Parts: sequence; structure tokens; C-alpha cells
Amino acid sequence: FNYEEPSSVVNKVDNKFTWIIKNFSTLESDKIYSNPFVTGGCKWHLLAYPKGNKIDYLSLFLEVADHGSLPCGWRRHVLFRLSIVNQKSKKLSQLQVAKHWFDQKSPNFGFTTMIPLAELHANGGGFLVNGQVKIVAEIDVLEIKDEDEPQPMKKIKLEDDTQQLKESNEAVINGLEILQSQIEFVRSLFQKHPDVALEFRSKNSHLRTGYMNVLLSLTKKLCKSPRELSNDDISDVGAALVYMTEAGFKLDWLEKKLDEVKEKKKTEEACLAQLQEMEEELKPLKQKFVELKARMDKKKAELLEARTPLSLDL
Repeated sequence: FNYEEPSSVVNKVDNKFTWIIKNFSTLESDKIYSNPFVTGGCKWHLLAYPKGNKIDYLSLFLEVADHGSLPCGWRRHVLFRLSIVNQKSKKLSQLQVAKHWFDQKSPNFGFTTMIPLAELHANGGGFLVNGQVKIVAEIDVLEIKDEDEPQPMKKIKLEDDTQQLKESNEAVINGLEILQSQIEFVRSLFQKHPDVALEFRSKNSHLRTGYMNVLLSLTKKLCKSPRELSNDDISDVGAALVYMTEAGFKLDWLEKKLDEVKEKKKTEEACLAQLQEMEEELKPLKQKFVELKARMDKKKAELLEARTPLSLDL
């Protein structure tokens, strides 16, 4: 298969991967892959059909990058979002959301009809800008199963309730496995909301880690400015909160935060609309000001000439 050489960035805090495909209109391959990236402890890549997969739509899929080398019986339960970014207006971006068990029989999953090719290539449409298409994948790994994997390494108890896994970059707080870089944030979260996971009873460590990643992603996202969040982002957060609450997490404080963000977003959009109206109202006034200023300058010149004393040619 053909790996493109895109400019790509992984945002590990938000489990987000951005794939910028250059020279999109002149691609010769029927299908292309992004460079591999790691999120949620798994290696992935994106698979795209720039000319369509037997249909006049861009097709886009998420795939486990190293599925051929994984042990027999491996499985990955994932909640993911794929979007084709409109580079002129984020509100027009095309977003698709799915939850899927990836395994040997189904190592990839995605959307055959991501966006019509005609809309993608439309002049001034905002999806194809300077020959580039921008794709964003946001991935939450909920559960990992590898039947042939060895037993987990022994954990060593540290001070307070934090445990560190031997020779790894992970830690355990309140029974939830996290990255070392997340320790301070998670510890602060549990201090402020000690009952957040009291009703969460899963004994599967991978599932607990997956839920923890979703919780961290939600918390970080709701701390962003409303300007950085689209209405689709806010809807995704609402759906994820329902999903987490049903799993046993107590997130009334996050639901309250979401309501506040929705209200701020509504206020932001209303202010933007009003400012746009005011700008339209101001345009003729600005033009009138320019014309009036020109007339005043002309009159001042006439006045200056009228006040100039006459000289007598004696």
C-alpha cells in the first residue's frame, strides 16, 4: 500500500490525530494510508480512498496498523470520530462518529460515504484549499483484549494511593491506569470529586483505562474556550457523558460544566450575529462619513482661499 507523506500531528491529550493530505487532486493511488500513530496504547493509521471506493464519495477508515503481528484473539473496542475539516468554516466540517470492536476479521472500520467528491473538490467550498485536504481523527480506546498476551507486570506500591508499573510509563490511581504525565491532573480530579468512580465496577484493567482516557478527554475539552469548540464538539461531549454515566461514573459536575459551556457558546454565537448586523449597518454610515469628510475638506479649502488677502499689483 501507499503511505502518503503528509504533515501530521498527534495531540495526545485529546487523543487527536490530524492528517493533512497534500496535492490531493493529483494523487494517482486509489487508496492511501496516513503515517502510523499511537493513541490509547494502540497503533493506528487512517485509510482513505481519494477517488472513492466504487462510489463518488471520499471513503475514510480507521485501521489497526499492526494487526498482522498481534496475537490470535486480539480485540480493540473503540469510540472514534472522523471529520473532513472545512478550512473556511468549521461549522461546515463533515463529521462521522462510530463505536466498533476491531479484531482479526475486522481490522478497519469507517465510512464509505464520508463526503461527495463533487462537494470535496468544489471551488471555494473550503474542503480543498491550496491542494490540501485536512482530516482529523479523535480516538478513545475503551477496551483492549489480547488473549495471548503475558500476565501484567507486578505493581509496586508508592506513597499515598499511587502505584507505578515496573519499567513502564503508566501509574494507577484509585484502580484506574493512567500515564505518568497525567498523575497530577488525575490526583487533583479525585481530590475535588472523590465519588466520581465509586459506582464503576469493571474489573477489566483495559476497560478502566479506556474510560479514564474518555474522562480526561472530556474534562480537558470542557476547559477550552467556547471559541475553540464547535457545536458538534459539544454534542459529542454530551453523548460521551451519557455513555460514561451509564457505565457508573458520577459526572453531575461535568454535566453542569457542559450546560455552562452551552450557554457561553449560545451567547458567543448571538454576539457574533449581532456584531455582524452592526457591521452591516455601519457600512453605509462609514461611506457617508467618507463622503462628508471629503466635502468638508473641499469647503475648508474654499474657506482658506476666501480668507487669503488680496495683493495689489502696484
